[in-house]
Amino acid sequence: MAPTIRSGRRSDVDSVLALWSQSGAEPTHTDDSASLARLLANDPDALIVAEDGTELVGSVIAAWDGWRGSVYRLVVAPSHRRQGLASRLLARAEAHLASVGAVRLQAIAVESDPLAVGFWAATGWERQVERLRFVNG
Repeated sequence: MAPTIRSGRRSDVDSVLALWSQSGAEPTHTDDSASLARLLANDPDALIVAEDGTELVGSVIAAWDGWRGSVYRLVVAPSHRRQGLASRLLARAEAHLASVGAVRLQAIAVESDPLAVGFWAATGWERQVERLRFVNG
């Protein structure tokens, strides 16, 4: 049976953080319970998870700032890769962002991760090369 995709809950936070760590996702300083709790308080449907039985095997964040929709932390457990789960998570993220009014979407991916770059190249999303991204924090 295929993993179930649903909105994340506060009770999923520790499992999401463990999934990111165990899956080799590049760590950031916002990979913590407090940051995910703030995300869920702001938009309870922004955290999307996939579970296989009782095991969390995928996640994506679909955040809307009123201007642009952003897709972050698309992660699938190694045991569940190459089965279409990332595409299902992305479709759910796109649907959520459309439901809140986003018409322009962006995704953040780690350029040095060939699996991530390959996935995004296969989605039909366009790689933006003429823009730089600057961050603070």
